[in-house]
Amino acid sequence: MTKEITVIGVGQMGTGIAQSALQAGYNVILIDKNQEFLDKGFARLTDNLGKAVERGKITADEKARLLGNVTLARSMDGIGKSDFVIEAVPEILDLKMDVFRNADKFCSKSAIIATNTSSILINKLATAVSDPSRFIGLHFFNPANVMKLVEVVVGTNTSQATMSSSLEFITSLGKTPVKVNDAPGFISNRILMAFINEAASDLQHGIAEKEAIDSIAKLGFNHPMGPIELADFIGLDVCKDIMDFIYLETKDGKFKPADIIVKLVQDGKLGRKSGEGFYKYK
Repeated sequence: MTKEITVIGVGQMGTGIAQSALQAGYNVILIDKNQEFLDKGFARLTDNLGKAVERGKITADEKARLLGNVTLARSMDGIGKSDFVIEAVPEILDLKMDVFRNADKFCSKSAIIATNTSSILINKLATAVSDPSRFIGLHFFNPANVMKLVEVVVGTNTSQATMSSSLEFITSLGKTPVKVNDAPGFISNRILMAFINEAASDLQHGIAEKEAIDSIAKLGFNHPMGPIELADFIGLDVCKDIMDFIYLETKDGKFKPADIIVKLVQDGKLGRKSGEGFYKYK
C-alpha cells in the first residue's frame, strides 16, 4: 500500500484526516485553491500536533518530522503518486463534483478516489469520475484525528478491490471501518439527524428546556453529549444541509428541519463556531 495520500480541502475535517494519516506514517498532500485557507489549515494541523506533544502522544522531534511530510498545493497536478485521494470540501454537490472531475484528470489510473461526504449519495458523486469502480465513501467523524469510526460507504459500482483496499487503509490509521451500502445520509446521519431534529422539535414545542433534553440523553442514554449541544458542536448549518438533502431524497418528514433550526441558521447562529446556537458560547 502507498505511503502517500492526498486530501482536498483543509477545513477541520481535512486537517483531521491529514493528521491521522501523518501519524500513521503516510506522506500527505494538502490541497486547497485558496492560499489563505491552505495557510490556516496548516496552522490548525501544526496546533493539533502541538497539543499531541503536550499530551505526550508524540515528541517535539516527531512533530517536526510529521510536518515535514506535508506538501501544500493549490492545484492537483502533483497527486499522481497518491493511491488515495480524499475529498473533504463543504457539503455542496456542485463543488464536490468539480473536485472529482479535476482529481480524475491528475490522479493515477489505479488511485482510489474517496469522498468524506456525510449525506450525499455515493452513486451520484461517482458519476463525476471516469471509473466509478474506484470510487468510495470514507465518512470520517469529527474530530477526525480523534474519532475511531469511519463509515465506509459502497456504491453500486464500487469494486471489491476498492472496498478491500479502503478497509485496509482505514485500519492502518488505527480506526475502525464499518461498511454500509449507499443511501441518503447512510446509517450514521439517518439516525443522528432524526434524533437531533426530534430534540429540536420537542424544544420548539415547549415539551422541555434544552438543558433537560440534553440531560435526559446523557444520563438516561449514557450519551457523552445531548442532541441539542451536539447539534451546536456539529454546526447547525451543517445539520440543516444534511437534513435538507435526506429529506429531498426520501420525502420522509422526520428529516425536514425543525423551524427552530432553520431560524437559527438564518440568523447566523450556527453553534460553537459562531459563538451562539441553541446555547451561547464564550
